[in-house]
Amino acid sequence: MLDGWMRQIIDPPLLRAGRILAARGLRADDITLAGLAFGMASAAAVMVGQFGAALLLMAAGRLCDGLDGAVAAARQRTDRGGFLDIVCDFAFYGALPLAFAVYAPDRNALAAAVLLFSFYVNGATFLAFAAIAARRGLETDSRGHKTLYFTSGLAEGSETILVFVLMLLFPAAFVWLAYGFAAMVLLTAISRMIIAWTTFRD
Repeated sequence: MLDGWMRQIIDPPLLRAGRILAARGLRADDITLAGLAFGMASAAAVMVGQFGAALLLMAAGRLCDGLDGAVAAARQRTDRGGFLDIVCDFAFYGALPLAFAVYAPDRNALAAAVLLFSFYVNGATFLAFAAIAARRGLETDSRGHKTLYFTSGLAEGSETILVFVLMLLFPAAFVWLAYGFAAMVLLTAISRMIIAWTTFRD
């Protein structure tokens, strides 16, 4: 829901930074992997209750997630890089709820499982829609230049990061944040299923 608006704000400075980094020889894939490493370190910090460190590490990882595409735009976009970016994003999105479950299993495990279930369903609708859209030659730049077809929804990347920030700032509220966001994610999946049902009608 917020991704289109956020792209208008963050794309210009990211693209400028991407050109500078590309000129210095940095590769987009290396930045993507660095972002994954920061994300996994953020999850590890949550597991031991270091939420301030986790927030800083997550911020570094998300910065890398923005810069890799900017560097790729300045050098050369590749399907392999787009694939790596999507996989790393999904890995991080799954790691943080899991980390909260490990940190306090008695309190957080069920809510984390529900949130991961919603991510699983939403991811399935997202990837299936993108695969069929590619086969039909459909394209969109509404969320910036992407390797896959990105459909808009109530819960997108910006909302996910915002909720993760709130979880790290207020870890005692994880359960209610997880249940609330899981509902948003499932509504997004349902809306995408409805769009697919009408878009892909033969």
